This record gives sequence, structure tokens and C-alpha cells, in this order.
Amino acid sequence: MSRSPLVLGIAGSPRRHGNSDRLLEAALEGAEGAGARTEVLVASTSGARPCLGCNACSLTGECVLNDGASLYRAIDAADALIVASPVFFATVPAVLKAVIDRMQPYWARTHVLGQEPPRRRPGAVLLARSGGDPFGFDAADATIRSVFAVLGVDVVAEVRVEGVDRPADLSVRPDALEQAHAAGRQVAEATVQRRAASGDRSSS
Repeated sequence: MSRSPLVLGIAGSPRRHGNSDRLLEAALEGAEGAGARTEVLVASTSGARPCLGCNACSLTGECVLNDGASLYRAIDAADALIVASPVFFATVPAVLKAVIDRMQPYWARTHVLGQEPPRRRPGAVLLARSGGDPFGFDAADATIRSVFAVLGVDVVAEVRVEGVDRPADLSVRPDALEQAHAAGRQVAEATVQRRAASGDRSSS
């Protein structure tokens, strides 16, 4: 019996249950509807401290900080990743950037130590912003796609929602929630297709 794919949602906002969290919830509902299992990693409560920039992982492939075990386990176990984030000053919030920067060991293993890169996995980017910043979504999008490249994640869906700031704003944007739901379903379906193509029949 094949194991249902695991889609990991990463909630990047320091504020819980806001617009990006709601986009993530809709996406994970879509993934579950397509037969996936889902888990959520909340950046603000992950306990991940900022990267020290010490480059120790370039020697060992491991981070010297002892707070990231659960973080790395969640990333490694996931068959797909969905990152949801608000846009703060054109990029992602500090709590999410701390998690992203802690992915440096994956880069070091591949690009310094010559180890095999992570397996290819599908993913999605969900972004929400209030508007007014002339730099838009692009910097936040590039930041997430940069870490996705290191983790072997191919973006198969993206949702950008503008004009939302207060938590209730998304209530009048059912189109955005529908897009997020569809993105989650697309990610789950892409995961199933890849596993079938690779002959993966892992059991639960």
C-alpha cells in the first residue's frame, strides 16, 4: 500500500491567523482533497535562531546550533513544500527569513561537500501584501524561490494577493482562497505524478 504524500506548509507570518495563514489553510485543504497528508511548520514558533554565518556547515554539512533538529526533520520528511508569507518591506518577515537562512547546510552539502542534491519536489508560493510599496512581490518571491532551489523544490503554483492587510480582509476575497485551494491541489497532484513516474511505492 503506497504512502500518501506529505505536503508541508510553512507559515511565514509573525501574526497567526492572518491573511497568509488563511491562504495556507486553503492550500492545505486543497492538498488534502487530492489525497495528501499535511503538516504545518510555523516560522514564528519554530525556535529557529538566526544563522550565525560561521560556515561550520561547510565542513560538516550540519548546523552547529542545536535548535534545528525538528526543523530539518520536517523539511526532510516532506514530499512537497508550500510557503505562505506576507510581504514586509518588499521581502519576507524576519521570522521566515531566519528559517530560510538556516537551510544553509543543504547548500553546503551540495555545493561545498559535493554530496547529492536533495530530491526534486514540487512546491508553491503564497504571498499577501497590502499594497503601496513600489517594489511589489518580486523580492519576497525571489527569496522563497532561492531557498526552494537549494532544497530541490520546483514551483508549480503561485498565488499573489494584493490589497489585504487586516486579518478580515481576505473574507471579501473568495477568489484568492479559491486560487490557494487550487494551488494546494496542484502541488499534491504533482507529487503523486512524480512518485508514480519514479516508481516510488513507499508504504506508510
